[in-house]
Amino acid sequence: MKYAIYILLFSILISSAGWSQPVSYKIGEKVFYSVQYGAINGGIASLEIDYDSLKGKQVWHSKITAKTTGIADAIFKILDIYESYIDPATELPMFSIRNIREGRYRKYNEVIFDHIARPDSAVLSSDLTGIHIAPKGIHDVVSCFYYFRNQILSKNPDLAVDDVITIMTWFTDELYPIRLKYRGIEEIKTKFGKLKCYKFNPVTETGRLFETEEDATIWFSADKNFLPVRIRFDIFVGSFWVEIIKYENVLYPLEFKKRS
Repeated sequence: MKYAIYILLFSILISSAGWSQPVSYKIGEKVFYSVQYGAINGGIASLEIDYDSLKGKQVWHSKITAKTTGIADAIFKILDIYESYIDPATELPMFSIRNIREGRYRKYNEVIFDHIARPDSAVLSSDLTGIHIAPKGIHDVVSCFYYFRNQILSKNPDLAVDDVITIMTWFTDELYPIRLKYRGIEEIKTKFGKLKCYKFNPVTETGRLFETEEDATIWFSADKNFLPVRIRFDIFVGSFWVEIIKYENVLYPLEFKKRS
């Protein structure tokens, strides 16, 4: 009898150590967006996560794709793809890909993340710049979206206006801290109806693109999904808007107020 109990406890430990169930999204979630510059519909984007395998291990594979359409595509063709292979037990990236095609410009970069070799830091291996030592728990720019929804928003219901959340990421082969300043709850209009959202300003660097530190805004649904619904960028040449147009396999129903 005691051996049966030992086996049961061992099985529970193995399952809890090797797998994590997210509480704000589910695997198979897909979200699609339109990208607009003023009245011009310039492109489409998507954010998705699904099961995959990496070196024989089952992982989560998330991908952000953005591409131009119509007149914008004829003038300046863009196809940007960011991919992250995420460890389900930790929600940390194991492998990331950045594949950029913008006009004639091309950039392809693969990074391997080792969160185990060193107890106090992570070891990153880039195919372009070699080995780097980074802070423990570092994310890439894709995995941080899911971590922010699942580990930050879901566990901090009492955020105060102007609170700043910082997530350290690795982007363009550099340490890149993403800082999100909470601005409160705002009801926004979408093609599906009105939706209450948490509003955040990513603290941006002024200079080449942005005039102030708050020229970018992200709206996340104010429900248990914390789904990114809208993004706005105010840059020197105008405003870009990224708006939700379709979604699939969200964990909880989105509570849109239907238009009267």
